[in-house]
Amino acid sequence: MTEIVLLGTGNVATHLFKAFTAAEEIHVKQVYNHSDNTLDFFRNKTEVTTKISELTSAHIYILALKDDVIPEVAAKLQQKDALVVHTSGSVAIDALVDCPRRGVFYPLQTFSKDNEVNYSQIPFCLEANSSSDLELLKQVAGMISGKSYEISSTQRKKLHLSAVFVCNFVNHLYAVGEQICQKSEIPFEILKPLIAETSRKVQHASPAKVQTGPAIRNDRSTIDAHLQLLESSEENREIYKLLTSAIQTFHGKKL
Repeated sequence: MTEIVLLGTGNVATHLFKAFTAAEEIHVKQVYNHSDNTLDFFRNKTEVTTKISELTSAHIYILALKDDVIPEVAAKLQQKDALVVHTSGSVAIDALVDCPRRGVFYPLQTFSKDNEVNYSQIPFCLEANSSSDLELLKQVAGMISGKSYEISSTQRKKLHLSAVFVCNFVNHLYAVGEQICQKSEIPFEILKPLIAETSRKVQHASPAKVQTGPAIRNDRSTIDAHLQLLESSEENREIYKLLTSAIQTFHGKKL
């Protein structure tokens, strides 16, 4: 049985807790957060605390915390005879330098507390400063997911950057599309099959090879018509122009 202490109560921590408690070979012994009122979800399910000094013993301490507090909290765990890991996509393993045994346990997914996720499909990006602890992280990841990858801190920063493009930026474009529909009293649901098919394509082909639309066709009349429709929103107009230019440059089209 692998014993875990989970530090944090945000989206990542909440979903990890659910996944861990569903795994037979993992026991979440305790959940920590500095704010007591955020511990309500966990209170009747495991031991909770608001004090670092009251952390119980465990095999792994998982810091599912905001990036800027990870080094500070890790420094307080340096005397623990256990593996200390964080879950951040953009923080290097060196943020845990005060801990003799350190690593990274990064689930690459977008999390919202109210939305359930299928952990068997979530890739875990793992790193550790010893081969034995890397194997331990692989074992833990294997108990809740079928996918894990050994990814260095340098690689993970680039991966996190890529994730911002394919998730956060794309989601904002969904929001812009929804806003345009709403202003014209068009149901946004009409676009959902298109969104699903676009997502399906990249599961089996390079995104570069399945690019469609007026930009890659260099359809100037359609592009100009779209820009005219966006005259009331300079920000969205600039986004359209920038992405059109980026697509054409990427694919070697002349503007």
